[in-house]
Amino acid sequence: MTRDWPVDALRGYAVATVVLGHWLVTGLVLTEDGSLGQASPLTAMSALAPVTWLLQTLGLFYFTAGYASARSAARYGGGQGRWLARRLRRLVLPAVALLGSGAAVLLAATVAGAPDGTLSVALTLAVSPLWFLLPLCALVALTGPLRAAVRRWGPWWCAAPAVAAVAGADLADRLLPAVDGVLPIRLLAAWAVPYLLGLAYADGRLTGRRPAAALAVCGAATLAALIPAGYPASAVGVPGAAMSNLNPPSLFAVALAVTQIGLGLLARPALLRLARRPVPARAVDAVNRYALRIYLCHQPVLVGVTALTALAARAGGPLPGLHTPPDGPRWLLARACWLPLLALVLAALVRRRPERPAAAPRPDGPAECERPSGRVYDVHRSEPRRTQEVIAVRDSDPPSRGRADRQRR
Repeated sequence: MTRDWPVDALRGYAVATVVLGHWLVTGLVLTEDGSLGQASPLTAMSALAPVTWLLQTLGLFYFTAGYASARSAARYGGGQGRWLARRLRRLVLPAVALLGSGAAVLLAATVAGAPDGTLSVALTLAVSPLWFLLPLCALVALTGPLRAAVRRWGPWWCAAPAVAAVAGADLADRLLPAVDGVLPIRLLAAWAVPYLLGLAYADGRLTGRRPAAALAVCGAATLAALIPAGYPASAVGVPGAAMSNLNPPSLFAVALAVTQIGLGLLARPALLRLARRPVPARAVDAVNRYALRIYLCHQPVLVGVTALTALAARAGGPLPGLHTPPDGPRWLLARACWLPLLALVLAALVRRRPERPAAAPRPDGPAECERPSGRVYDVHRSEPRRTQEVIAVRDSDPPSRGRADRQRR
């Protein structure tokens, strides 16, 4: 498969920051009756609102999803219907597996006598990440028409109606009573903007520094104008606040997504230099390989670790950063100390089965005919071309092979 390493790096950053953000802003407080209650450190530490601009990266999720859908549809030769079924199956099956295993765990916890408050919090946090699949599946189903529209009218004219729909929905929330039917329209319109930009980037329409700088400047200017207009400064919802920028997504979320995409495209040369280092390259490859599993399992991991340690906390007292109220910087520092444990449990949960060893070469053929690995990276967009010398040698001519071996390589 052809891949673009900077896009993989942006996807890896989006996955890592969403997981880190959820683990930092989700406080689980151990109550007197032994159950877990949910709280947010943003309620007591409002100064952390600008940090959420770096941790709320769903716009990059949809941008990379649009890019991947366009490249996958262009490579697939079995028809658009079969491609769509294959693509949706890859998205839906992990979610169904999560729901099945989560239901079994909740049933076992109920039989074991877990408090109702803990079960309610666990169910909410396990199911809440699934909302992003609804607009994503709808956008994947519309990949063909959206891609044709981008090719005909360009990404700017295609994204303008979606931005106008989100802005109109925000205005209606302020002037008119809330309408239930607006939520699906707003979800689809808000996240269609980064998805359309991903489709355009896959077709080579956003290459170069000028389009990237235009996206970053326009998005940042919109953010600067929205905050004085009354939009919350936090990119995620804060309990007790009158308005949320994420549920449902507001014009602030769209502007933040456009800004992040522009900055990500501007960072493409730096990401290419980073790709030449083995440790970042392996980390990005691992996160991209398990991206959907990581996203679906990170909140159940937090609930599971907190609930299991709560059993020990009944004897020795609540553990700071896990069971205590998120009321200050000391809680944030204590939660940071728990992050390595959460990451290890998540890595153990989502790791893949060991791959089968490569098949031995057939006895009637030379070893050079062994089938190559299926995962091949096409670096024609990522690295400069390098001239290579290839010497073809016949196995039936040992003298010529000897001469080739003595040649300068």
